[in-house]
Amino acid sequence: MIKLFNHYLHKRTLQQVFFDLGLVILAVLLTVLWRGEDTTAAVSLVGHACLLALGMLLINAGLGFYQRVHNRSLSQSRARAVLSLIMAVPLTYVVFALFPSQLANREAIVMSAMLGVLVMMLHRVYVVHSTPQSMLRHRVLVFGTGPRAALVGKTLKNEDPHVDVVGYYASPNEVEAEVSAWGILSKHKSLTDTALELEVDEIVVALMERRGGSMPLRELLDCKLHGVRVVDVATHFEKTKGQIRLDSVNAGWLIFGDGFSQDGMRTFVKRLFDIFSALVLILITLPIMLVTMLLITLESKGPIFYKQERVGFNGRLFNVIKFRSMRTDAEKDGKPRWAAAQDDRVTRVGRVIRKIRVDELPQLFCVLTGDMSMVGPRPERPYFVDQLTRQIPYYAVRQSVKPGVTGWAQVRYHYGATLEDSAEKLQYDLYYVKNHSLFLDIVILFETVGVVLLAKGSR
Repeated sequence: MIKLFNHYLHKRTLQQVFFDLGLVILAVLLTVLWRGEDTTAAVSLVGHACLLALGMLLINAGLGFYQRVHNRSLSQSRARAVLSLIMAVPLTYVVFALFPSQLANREAIVMSAMLGVLVMMLHRVYVVHSTPQSMLRHRVLVFGTGPRAALVGKTLKNEDPHVDVVGYYASPNEVEAEVSAWGILSKHKSLTDTALELEVDEIVVALMERRGGSMPLRELLDCKLHGVRVVDVATHFEKTKGQIRLDSVNAGWLIFGDGFSQDGMRTFVKRLFDIFSALVLILITLPIMLVTMLLITLESKGPIFYKQERVGFNGRLFNVIKFRSMRTDAEKDGKPRWAAAQDDRVTRVGRVIRKIRVDELPQLFCVLTGDMSMVGPRPERPYFVDQLTRQIPYYAVRQSVKPGVTGWAQVRYHYGATLEDSAEKLQYDLYYVKNHSLFLDIVILFETVGVVLLAKGSR
């Protein structure tokens, strides 16, 4: 894993991105050289090819081709590749038409660019469903055999297909093991010797108890000096799953660790990004919002917009604006409650606009007023915030940034309507608060496109 602008990315993901960028550029460049275009035209065309490659990168990212973990079948990946190619055809012609050059072989160059895109998509489908060679796999040893070690092993096997868990090394003070007996390594050799013999790349310290000589600090230091990365459970989940697990951290880890930066420059850049992206999205989605307003009016009497008090930055209250998707008497008893699957309070139009997240578009105006950000934790109602703050540790930390129209928790976890769901989503919110940056905001916006297109997690 590589930490880029405070966000963890898999090395393989970066390799795929650079490969895709280079493939289209190379296809165009080779055609230019083969056709004998002059130097000026060649330089101009490389710029066009870069724009096309960036456009395809955004399309593929939105379709989920750079996600490390997926549950798609081969046919589903092929269908997405076809969709990507369909969008690539007009994109290619637009890129080369908007930036005209004096070319004698324009059609040949356009066709070479399309060929590069086709090869890119064939390679993308192959990579998504292929198993990396053993030399490219990451070998991990889990130090511990208890419940925390079992959770780490399960997470590695489910979340990262490029990892081999070589085994579990028991701590001297562990009595009962909760991992499979076949995976427990022999203690006849020291931890250092075991790690070097198995060519381990990383050791995850997953102990329930670290006191009383349970953790051999000298051996762990020796492993680190031999080039083996040593991380604790909290760091492991942060870089592997993009979350900060509540059962693995303490106040000291949060205070003395890096992150949680709220400097003035970051605030200024985030505000500029919010205003720009909100204005662009309002202009793009204005026809959709007008049609939605008409459909809501035709279906039922009542207001088009739905206003509700939410908790924002530093606990300040504000009114969030959405398209009304429920009956006007949805909470006639006056008791707040979460939306449920197949909620009978949702109207027919509301069910559609909630499915494709159109009901949340008016929140873009909350971004312009400064009450919300484009990216941040989901704004919750005061009733639920008071309840969850008492029951879930560190819940109030999410209020140290502005709530967002979309967020890391929203794209990584389905809609939550229970205490357990709220605790799970908080772990992603803590990751965002700790590591938020302009780069992470852009990543989340692109993942949001995929969530909207596939209607994930809506209710």
